[in-house]
Amino acid sequence: MYYCVCGCCGALRPRYKRLVDNIFPEDPEDGLVKANMEKLTFYALSAPEKLDRIGAYLSERLSRDVARHRYGYVCIAMEALDQLLMACHCQTINLFVESFLTMVRKLLEADKPNLQILGTNSVSEIYCLYLNCVSPLRFVSVFFLSVFCLCSVSHGSPPLIRMAGIRGLQGVVRKTVNDELQANIWDPQHMDKIVPSLLFNLQQEEGIERSPSPETEKEKESPVELTERCFRELLGRAAYGNIKNAVKPVLMHLDNHSLWESKTFAVRCFKIVMYSIQSQHSHLVIQQLLGHLDANSKNSARVRAGIVEVISEAAVIEASGSIGPTVLEVFNTLLKQLRLSVDYELTGSYDSFANMGSKVIKVHEERQLQEAVIKTVGSFAYTLPPYQRSEVMLFIIGKIPVPVSVSGSRVEGCRMIQVMLLKSLLQVTGFQSTNILTALPTSFLDPLLSFTLMEDAEIRLLVLDILIGIIDRHDNRHKFSPVRLGYISVLKLKVDKCSRQDNLFMKKHSQRLYRHIYLACKEESSVQRHFESLYTLLGLICVELANEEVVVDLIRLALALQDLALTEEALPVYTRCAIHALSAVYLNLICQLTTVPTFCQHVHEVIESRKKLVPFLLPEDVLVEILSQFLQMYVLEVLFVQTKIAEILGGSGYNTERLATAYIPQITDEDRLSKRKSIGDTVSLQLEMESRNSPEKEQRSTAEQITFETLKQAVVDSVNVEELERERRRQVVERFQTAPFEEIAAHCGARASLLQSKLNQIFEITIRPPPSPSGSVGNGHGPSRSIPVYEMKFPDLCVY
Repeated sequence: MYYCVCGCCGALRPRYKRLVDNIFPEDPEDGLVKANMEKLTFYALSAPEKLDRIGAYLSERLSRDVARHRYGYVCIAMEALDQLLMACHCQTINLFVESFLTMVRKLLEADKPNLQILGTNSVSEIYCLYLNCVSPLRFVSVFFLSVFCLCSVSHGSPPLIRMAGIRGLQGVVRKTVNDELQANIWDPQHMDKIVPSLLFNLQQEEGIERSPSPETEKEKESPVELTERCFRELLGRAAYGNIKNAVKPVLMHLDNHSLWESKTFAVRCFKIVMYSIQSQHSHLVIQQLLGHLDANSKNSARVRAGIVEVISEAAVIEASGSIGPTVLEVFNTLLKQLRLSVDYELTGSYDSFANMGSKVIKVHEERQLQEAVIKTVGSFAYTLPPYQRSEVMLFIIGKIPVPVSVSGSRVEGCRMIQVMLLKSLLQVTGFQSTNILTALPTSFLDPLLSFTLMEDAEIRLLVLDILIGIIDRHDNRHKFSPVRLGYISVLKLKVDKCSRQDNLFMKKHSQRLYRHIYLACKEESSVQRHFESLYTLLGLICVELANEEVVVDLIRLALALQDLALTEEALPVYTRCAIHALSAVYLNLICQLTTVPTFCQHVHEVIESRKKLVPFLLPEDVLVEILSQFLQMYVLEVLFVQTKIAEILGGSGYNTERLATAYIPQITDEDRLSKRKSIGDTVSLQLEMESRNSPEKEQRSTAEQITFETLKQAVVDSVNVEELERERRRQVVERFQTAPFEEIAAHCGARASLLQSKLNQIFEITIRPPPSPSGSVGNGHGPSRSIPVYEMKFPDLCVY
């Protein structure tokens, strides 16, 4: 009977219940009764042990009001709860947690959007004030996380619901990452829900309606802006071991919704990622992107191009160079994709054997992918210090394949890979090295120069551009274009004194450089762009690396090029004109850099004569003209005279002995074989070298008087000699290809016996009888026999 009376009479009810009931007005539109709310707050602060009962009773009333659809009282209950939470101290707030979570869950389970907004706002705003008070294991429950994610991606719902869900996620992030159990939020099962919901809201740029009523700054924030802020906050709190779990859902979301092809959204997402995470963790994102690129190696070219574009943008942001020991791994992955793209383009299939179910390869998309990879190589190289760029250059040059000697698609595929890798190498060379020896080591220079003698014009041009990019350390390369005669003062070249490293480099590699430049000028497929690059390369050598000895060698090279254009009638007429123009414009540059007045006067006189008589031998008017008339009439007037230049420079202190000697490049077997001829050509080349060393070749006529008629006759005879030599080589090759093995073996055996006989003669002449131990030469009975060293017998003590 006592309990019934207590239940019916309000005066006999507990005080906390009476205080809670008094905050609710008769009409819910009147709102919370503030005077009674102050009494309830004072009671809760005075008796904190009653907080759990106050919370339980508020939860009970809220559940009853939700069931009876009295939503006005629901809002009043949540407002009272918020004020109690803000008024209470952290030491006692844990007593209130259970009731609060129960009330929030009841609101989130309701079908009314307003109630869902009310619940999520309470979580994100109130619990952020008590980061150290609420248990994260209860807070980050699967239920709350799922409801927040569901609210944030609700299709057709007003933006307020989505923003409420985002705020709920924000509250989850803020609460858990600062707790001792923060690893809980980074588990894959949680990140697979949080990250996709945030990315979904980032895509919703349009269709957001704003209320015309005045709003606060917080209410004016759009779901996209709030999402980006929440996403940045999440990534900014990620530790080293959590980066993978945070980035992997981003990759999966872009895959599932086909967002790589558009590139814009993918680039935006990873810009947010790269700018938000800690800088020392940037390389982890790069590694995941590279791994994802490998995993999609058989996907469409547009998808791979999108991933490569994202990698390129991420590399620009990651400018601190923290990729560290994974540098070569990065470039290895990119170059692997480049080779795969070339293979796909040639085979037309993503599989080794094309079948009916394979995807169709679009050539233009593969070309776009290749350009994107090359651009990405340059983006990565830009972030590296010079010493690492040198390592990358060696790595790339080692990946360039050697040309094959077969025909068909393999040759074309090899050529395409060579072009792509050289373009990638060109992207890496855009740096200014203080030490040319480290920038161009022998292990890099030798294979690079071998490509200057390739028959493919595009490959030769790329190699010249690479050399120009490495040697140019003061941004002078663009000042040499266009190629024109005149005073070099208008070019405003930056010239510094050569360092000791520059002098050592030229002393070690100059002759190899000159030889390849000389032979590159003889290539018949060269066009104007090649000769412009050759002039730029020669000009940079003169400006960047030249000392007095180098200047003399460069003048010899220029004069040798002039002689080449005069004597090589087998070259195309345009090539001969271009070589003459190259020699003229380069001597015009050197004479002004040496500042020897008489030298400049001679060069300018020859140039003026050419302008009047043969303008097609100057860079401004290089035309395809017949040179026979030029050879007969204007030889002495329009040519640079080596003896005169040597005499002029000798009076200025230059080494005239070296300058008086004509430059003749020493063509090695490596230079000859760099064109990758057949085995027959190789044999003929070896025989040609032997014929040059034969005694018949050494018998030369005595000095005779050299006249113009003699030079003219020598030029005419050279054509006949070349034809005879060509016929002889053809016969040698034919004999080695068709003759039986016994005949070839007998021929080689005869040569070997002849060599052995010559060696025996040399040994007989050089070996003398050794002195005897007693000091006498012989025993007196006759002349002693010559004993070879290997037949002498020494005492045991003298033998080691």
